[in-house]
Amino acid sequence: MGLFDIADDIARWVEDAQEGVASLTEPTLRLGVTGLARAGKTVFITSLVANLLDRGRMAGLDAQASGRIEAAALRPGPDRETPRFDYETHRAALLAPEPSWPQSTRRISTLRVSFRTRPTGLIGGLTGPGALHLDITDYPGEWLLDLPLMSRSYAAWSAEAFAAARTPARAPLAAEWLAKAETAADAPFSEDAARTLATAFTAYLGACREAGLSGLAPGRFLLPGELEGSPALAFAPLPPGPRKGLRAELDRRYEAYKRVVVKPFFRDHFAKLDRQVVLVDLLSALDSGPAAVQDLRQALPQVLEAFRPGDRSWLAPILGKRIDRILFAATKADHIHHAQHDRLTAILRALLREAEDRAAFKGARTRAMAIAALRATTEQEIERDGRRLSCVRGRLETTGREAALYPGPLPESPAALLAAAASGAETWPDNDFRAMAFAPPRFAPKPGDGPPHIRLDRAAEFLIGDRL
Repeated sequence: MGLFDIADDIARWVEDAQEGVASLTEPTLRLGVTGLARAGKTVFITSLVANLLDRGRMAGLDAQASGRIEAAALRPGPDRETPRFDYETHRAALLAPEPSWPQSTRRISTLRVSFRTRPTGLIGGLTGPGALHLDITDYPGEWLLDLPLMSRSYAAWSAEAFAAARTPARAPLAAEWLAKAETAADAPFSEDAARTLATAFTAYLGACREAGLSGLAPGRFLLPGELEGSPALAFAPLPPGPRKGLRAELDRRYEAYKRVVVKPFFRDHFAKLDRQVVLVDLLSALDSGPAAVQDLRQALPQVLEAFRPGDRSWLAPILGKRIDRILFAATKADHIHHAQHDRLTAILRALLREAEDRAAFKGARTRAMAIAALRATTEQEIERDGRRLSCVRGRLETTGREAALYPGPLPESPAALLAAAASGAETWPDNDFRAMAFAPPRFAPKPGDGPPHIRLDRAAEFLIGDRL
């Protein structure tokens, strides 16, 4: 570490300490929202904020049910450098006469919701109204997968990348990149060779994402943000060998990526979080097949590896934050009948078992939950071939027409499902579940009501209820 880095770290430590002292008199709770591709981060934040401002549908939030929240409003946040989450535009897209899903997360953004609360009991009568600032940070889950790279050398990362690329699910997608990497491994450095390899590696990662796979790093290769076209992304893994020529230069670029891209993200944003939501599109993974579920199973512990879970002390803002609550939410629960929600939650918990145990051991509270931030369907029972089917009805994303569909049953046994995924099975045994894509519903909220949802109020209670 250079002298400049040390001075920079000291300056930021002083800045964080000053923020921490200020938060003792003006409480702030920083909530991170992330998830892998298509998990619904933008919709989650938009609906959460709308339902915190108009709380008619938030009966599961105890502070609302008991009357402790006097008012809530959007306020300017303290971070003038980070883009603001465009809540108004996203809400307008969902409330339009022909509603559409808002654009997905492609960069980091923040939004502040401030609450005026009425404390209860004797102390409340003495102190008067209280306040809480909720700062919501939205960032791509793909970027989160970069944080474990901080503890890995270029050689170790390359070995992991090649091992993953040679698994049955990825090998067909990685063929072009693997061939180019093997050919160029011991070649002298040229900028053209570096960019050719980086392009092939990025195309491989993109193909994996299209196939429903999850553990894809470096995340900026798929969502470059402001780095699009930058030389910072012109590197790729190479097979083991002497550190010279092309391999030596790609090693240097990998280390620069960690120093210039990954470390600032951790230091400036991620390390300041108090609570975290991880959104998981589990239904799409189940629809994609065993390989996608196994890939998700391996990616989720990597996500948790990036967190620093633990008990939150009143000195935490000064001595260093620890994320003390993590919600893992299986999204799009409205795409299946409510009778199957328990199965969806059980599968998510099985996927997270090791990760949850690790966080709990370090003192953090975790919870798995099936939610729909914006409910796009209603439920309907239909008769077919002498069977009564529990269907969901909504507008199809492809055609816009309304239909009642039966997605099929989720597996009863999470253990059997995970065993099939781990065994390398190509299809699920005895399961014909199919995920469906619905368009946003047409709705006009009543005064005081936010958008319709499933368990968003319970999610909010777990994440912020104790601080209200």
